[in-house]
Amino acid sequence: MKTTLTHGLSRRGFLLSSAGLAASAAFPLRGLFAQAAQAAAPPSFVDQARATAAKAKITSQSLRGGVSVLMGSGGNIGVLPGKDGKVLVDSGYSTSKPQLLQALAAISSDPMTMLINTHWHFDHTDGNEWMHAAGATIIAQEKTKERLSTPQDIAAFHVHLDPAPAGAIPARTFASTQTLKANGETIVLTHYDPAHTDTDASVLFTNANVLHAGDTWFNGFYPFIDYSSGGNIDGMIHASEKNLATASADTIIIPGHGPVGNKAQLSEFHDMLVGVRAKVAAAKQQGKDVDATIAAQPTAAYDAKFGKGFLTPDVFVRLVYQGV
Repeated sequence: MKTTLTHGLSRRGFLLSSAGLAASAAFPLRGLFAQAAQAAAPPSFVDQARATAAKAKITSQSLRGGVSVLMGSGGNIGVLPGKDGKVLVDSGYSTSKPQLLQALAAISSDPMTMLINTHWHFDHTDGNEWMHAAGATIIAQEKTKERLSTPQDIAAFHVHLDPAPAGAIPARTFASTQTLKANGETIVLTHYDPAHTDTDASVLFTNANVLHAGDTWFNGFYPFIDYSSGGNIDGMIHASEKNLATASADTIIIPGHGPVGNKAQLSEFHDMLVGVRAKVAAAKQQGKDVDATIAAQPTAAYDAKFGKGFLTPDVFVRLVYQGV
């Protein structure tokens, strides 16, 4: 029997869409969609999803001030090498370990000493256990630790996740902000509650002027908003505003998914969120149900730029409608 996910996405289509983007650095493994496939499906489906991640091509892009980004295994991974050891932001999929090790070795021979999680989702934390075993202390917002330590459900895709292994749980946590020093860099962690989830944090490499926005920014496509994890559309908008206030015109911004970008592109993303929210809220206030709101095409002005990612415009409208 074909199992169907919310919003008309079949499990087969779900996995195929993930595999179809595996070769693209702009859309590595379709992020959360591959997570859902792994978490909730029968073993053969889990094996297939993990096999897709295991074959993913990892690309490395040098940014500025020693900071690089690795793309291709779940969420984008930030890397800062140096005498204090490598600082990483997010860990991707566990099955991409061989490729990630090779990519990390090409950056430097420094050991991994610190891993920062931008939020709890599996496509950003599945590699936590092996990176911790390799020497990295895991740091995250306290709600990330809470969610990784307990069973979780992602209602939009009927996904259930068991608690993460002990070695994958953050050892150090912070509430709202945290400043770290490593490799001559000042690293500022900022919690956004809520946004994509209630666990999101950005990571600013101050001297390099590089901001890792995690999944508060999906560059070039409509974002997934995980309401079951405390996220909502208003939080996404507020997070975008905070990111814009943090960034200068020449800040390099690493999104959770999509290509590395800049403040102008983030501003376009913010304006899209605001514009779609306004149209969907107006339709809902007029008494239109979600299907009638979708039929009104509130994303039409933005589909050419943002409608070619893993969320269709219709699915994105459903998510926005839920939060207004």
